[in-house]
Amino acid sequence: MNLGIDYANLQREEARLIILKELAIQQNESLSSSMMEPALNRFAIYQERPWIHQQLDWMANMGAVTIVEAGTIKIASLTPAGWRHLRRQQFIDGIKRPSATQPGV
Repeated sequence: MNLGIDYANLQREEARLIILKELAIQQNESLSSSMMEPALNRFAIYQERPWIHQQLDWMANMGAVTIVEAGTIKIASLTPAGWRHLRRQQFIDGIKRPSATQPGV
């Protein structure tokens, strides 16, 4: 039975929000793709690094992050547009909206 819910898309949007939140709590607002796997796993998103790289590339295309390639990993950094999304000031379609009661962000 198909309820018309695209779970793969919901997972991508959720993962992108989790990534933004993880970047926001880092002192330098940056994190390597290898360090993002455990953060996503905490939310039952079990994906391999190529999938995470796809999300990072998508987010870079949308202006939410910048990316530096370092060998087989990517280092993402939060941009002002990513911060605006987290602060609910201006949303980026394709990234889950943060809840309205996010203290500290």
